Amino acid sequence: MSETAPRNRPENPATEPAAGTPRTLGAGPGIAAAAAATDRTRRGGGDPAVRGRTTIADGVVEKIAGMAARDVVGVHAMGGGLARTFGVVRDRVPGGRSVTRGVKAEVGEVQTALDLEIVVDYGVSIADVARAVRENVIAAAERMTGLEVVEVNIAVSDVKLPDEEEESPEPRLQ
Repeated sequence: MSETAPRNRPENPATEPAAGTPRTLGAGPGIAAAAAATDRTRRGGGDPAVRGRTTIADGVVEKIAGMAARDVVGVHAMGGGLARTFGVVRDRVPGGRSVTRGVKAEVGEVQTALDLEIVVDYGVSIADVARAVRENVIAAAERMTGLEVVEVNIAVSDVKLPDEEEESPEPRLQ
């Protein structure tokens, strides 16, 4: 008797298929092929899609959410005052742009929760922008990661006025 066959079932797959496999009626070469396919699946541990585990880092979900939030019309920037000030400097350094600025993710095995801090353009409906950000972030994160997004909290930290210049620190060298 094989180790994988239940003790109270016959060992011959032609007379008793494994649980979850369709029964084949009649005799002939089809039964042998079905038995061989069942053996391959049983020996390998089942469907290849469920062999092993995939983990997704918080930073991956943060990048996805940051990119999705920036795609929404009315979002001027991500992050609060100090983070944006440092971000302006960081953005000027090649490879220094941070798409995760203003995004915090908590990732579990099957779910994730996100906190976003945004700056909106003056004149847009904050409620509409927040709704659009939430929808875009949820769609992108769930599509790309397969995780269920349980919540997206949005904090609007500022409004960009049309006559405001971008915050940029004084240059150190003159």
